[in-house]
Amino acid sequence: MEQTTGTQRADGPGQEADQAGARPVLFCCTHSTGEAATSLALAGELARRGVPDLVFAADENLRGPVEEIADRSAVEFVSLGPVNPALALTMMDDATYDRIYQRSRVRALRARARQLFDVDHLLQRYQALDEVVERVRPALMVINRFATHAVLVALARDIPYVITAPCLLSSLVEHDLPRGFPPPSSGLPLRRTLRQELDRIWFRIGVGSLFLDRSVLRRAVRLHKRMGELGLDPRTLRAPVQQEGARSLLCFTVPGVDYPLPVPDRVRMVGALVPPSRHDERDAAVTEWLDAHPSVVYVAFGSVTRMTADQVRSLVELARRLGDDHGLLWVLHRDQQRLLPAELPANLKVVPWVHSQLGVLEHPHVRAFFTHGGSNSIHESLYFGVPVLVRPTLVDQFDHAVRAVDTGIGLTVERPDRIDVDDTHGRLLRLLHEPGFADRAREIGQVQRSAGGLRVAGDAVLMELREASVPTPSA
Repeated sequence: MEQTTGTQRADGPGQEADQAGARPVLFCCTHSTGEAATSLALAGELARRGVPDLVFAADENLRGPVEEIADRSAVEFVSLGPVNPALALTMMDDATYDRIYQRSRVRALRARARQLFDVDHLLQRYQALDEVVERVRPALMVINRFATHAVLVALARDIPYVITAPCLLSSLVEHDLPRGFPPPSSGLPLRRTLRQELDRIWFRIGVGSLFLDRSVLRRAVRLHKRMGELGLDPRTLRAPVQQEGARSLLCFTVPGVDYPLPVPDRVRMVGALVPPSRHDERDAAVTEWLDAHPSVVYVAFGSVTRMTADQVRSLVELARRLGDDHGLLWVLHRDQQRLLPAELPANLKVVPWVHSQLGVLEHPHVRAFFTHGGSNSIHESLYFGVPVLVRPTLVDQFDHAVRAVDTGIGLTVERPDRIDVDDTHGRLLRLLHEPGFADRAREIGQVQRSAGGLRVAGDAVLMELREASVPTPSA
């Protein structure tokens, strides 16, 4: 198994590191860049503090990002193998992508389960990580909530672990929601019409029947059998069991974004993980363009979204409609830029990537964010008081869209599968000219800053590390 170290470990890393204990902290997450972002931010925070013996185990695609976060201490990267193209939404063929992104949320979830439930991959990652743990012998594991293989290793080896959750509180505690609460990924509001209540019932039936799908059921039976052969308890696959075994759960949201819910004792809501430095010199041209445009709509639909030719043309027309009063900064993947027309409006800037979305959202000229509604994007936008227009296409993005409307921090488009220029233009003008949206976004941003974000999350991990490193008295 290939291993590399970004830099030599720092000598004399400081008081915080000395108090933390000598045994390693092992970070684990999936290949997804969105899910990995918070794990990288948290590992980077400990590296800035000089905490020694930081190890990050993940798919090969995260090697570069992990090596970039080395600071006062290094972060050792351990590859668990290449990304499985069948499990990466960015690498799937168009037919599979279309099935997962179809309009029916129940059928989309069923297609997602069929595609992403891979027994061999899960157990390969489990065994690869188990070898890493045997060598590293961590005092504490910090595990993204979707890294099931890592939780299985922690439970099997009785290693203390913290779960990190970049999501709404309701998504984290979906197994224990109050009666009548909208099911996660349904995109339904708390107060519902009769039609929406029928939709809620149908959605719950559809989700509950996922494991009745023959393909999914066969894999579930096979997984239980294989786990038994490895001496693993199949019950540890259940989210309540995994959360019960965690020392704490760090949830990167704050009250006011989701509908009101009781917060379990072990859950710490800390808000978006925003580092002290938000600017990347590689974005200098973007910053210069933002400086020159007093009012900007920022458009980014995440690393997974595939735009059609009609959608690209509609967004270009949207920029024309905004005219000289508002610039539009659009992150469009390089391979999709071939769909752009030869002539673009003067107020439109198209880039394939921004290295720091936080630096863009923090810019005082950015006044609205047209987004797919991923959890990181929503919470980062709110941190800087920028209202959102949400175009949801998958799972929890629908929930963020309806929460944006109900909490007053944004709006959502009528038809996510297409971009209606008239509708989208009208909604953006409301965000740009009605002060209530920005006022409410700034209010939640203040709540996020008060929650502590990255600083408090780092403190929580170090506290768990100290407790985990204290020797247990012999009987």
